Amino acid sequence: MAEAKRMICGVDEAGRGPVLGPLVVAGISVENPMWLSDIGVKDSKKLAPKRREELAGKIRQFCKVEVVQIAAARLDAMMEEMTLNEIEIRAFASAIEKLHPDEAYLDAADTREDYFGKEVGKLVPFSVKIVSEHKADANYPVVSGASIIAKTVRDSEVRKIGDELRENVGSGYPSDPVTMAFMRRWMNRHGQLPPHTRKAWETAENLENEKKIKNLDSFTKE
Repeated sequence: MAEAKRMICGVDEAGRGPVLGPLVVAGISVENPMWLSDIGVKDSKKLAPKRREELAGKIRQFCKVEVVQIAAARLDAMMEEMTLNEIEIRAFASAIEKLHPDEAYLDAADTREDYFGKEVGKLVPFSVKIVSEHKADANYPVVSGASIIAKTVRDSEVRKIGDELRENVGSGYPSDPVTMAFMRRWMNRHGQLPPHTRKAWETAENLENEKKIKNLDSFTKE
């Protein structure tokens, strides 16, 4: 009797910190994770964009892939009821449930690695071995593969936002001067934050306060 295949999955996210665009959680499932190392899969942050895209195509060809996207407006609504960590716990569990693996390796999104894994496990409606660690995207090829999918999906979504708004919106991160310059330009022209902004984020609040101060200064000088 043939031995049943054991499916191994990795789950990671991209876009936790940006002020613009979606949060993306991706999971991939494969029988032999070492195959991913053989094709050069590594933490997405250590790969050039072109190489990430090439590897994402191969991963999608040979692995089962699930992606959970949470748009900015949806994130804002969810943040009224729960923390960002709790949102990610739900998204990670959703990806695992759809992949239905025997083992799941997670890049922990909470400072408490074990806690994050246990909370994810509580939401998965079947028995699965969960390993939750920081830097799992660097230490486990199957999580590295998930990080590549998450990153390429988010990058694609941010490009779509730029096309929609006919602007160079940068990466969407507050540390990106292109993103911040775009947001200030948009607010100067339209008097409000641009579409796809995470309004619950501190960066958005700071920009709105900056705009109010500028308007007040203009009013007092008249």
